[in-house]
Amino acid sequence: MTSWNWPLDLSAARILLSNDDGIEAPGIKVLARIAAALSDDVWTVAPETEQSGAGHSLTLRRPLRIRKLEERRYAVDGTPTDCVLLAINEILKDRKPTLVLSGINRGGNLGEDVTYSGTVAAAMEGTVLGVPSIALSQEYPVGGPVPWETGELLAPDLIRRLCQIGWPRNSLINVNFPAVAPDRVTGIRAANQGRRKIGDQIVTGRDPRGAPYYWIGSMRTEDPTVAGTDLNAVHSNAVAVTPIDMNMTDHPTLTKLAETFH
Repeated sequence: MTSWNWPLDLSAARILLSNDDGIEAPGIKVLARIAAALSDDVWTVAPETEQSGAGHSLTLRRPLRIRKLEERRYAVDGTPTDCVLLAINEILKDRKPTLVLSGINRGGNLGEDVTYSGTVAAAMEGTVLGVPSIALSQEYPVGGPVPWETGELLAPDLIRRLCQIGWPRNSLINVNFPAVAPDRVTGIRAANQGRRKIGDQIVTGRDPRGAPYYWIGSMRTEDPTVAGTDLNAVHSNAVAVTPIDMNMTDHPTLTKLAETFH
């Protein structure tokens, strides 16, 4: 798979920020400070409201609105995918971004989370549109504060290192910071995607009019003990860095099918 032109000169880069927690979320404000340490040309195009769990969805059945909040900062009444598509093809059409950064998400995006995550989806859309993209997420203890300072301290150097090394055009980078203060981080690990399932818990009830409702909960089934996974890395207080290939073809099965249907 061909690559972009590496390394990227971030000092001259145009950086696009987006997320799925919404334009006013604390994580994207942290990300804006991180990006400002890398480049003077930073743009933010993010959802008007929270879009967690939106996945790589695109709005097709209604028009979208772009609202300019201030110079280089815009809100879109759509999904994270909508935001990146409009940013690259409309707002920044005269000069597209050099790098897309998505996040920092409130909560990890590990294992199968990547298929649901709007944060990862924004990075997917950047990749599809030909821009190197990184998704960043911050784990936090259940019921506890989010240690935003961990990502804010560690992300600038990590992004620089990733943009020196480079990755293929068909891949994005998924970064997860552990739920600890910076001085408790045990290192950075290259990790594969683990396995965990969200939504195993369904809460039922009735609304004030007596109609039944079903609320998908956040209970997860996961095994953080499997070595080499993103779950294991974050569980061990390390930063997990996972390359995600946009080509989801199961090649061994494809070979078997090709032999069967020859």
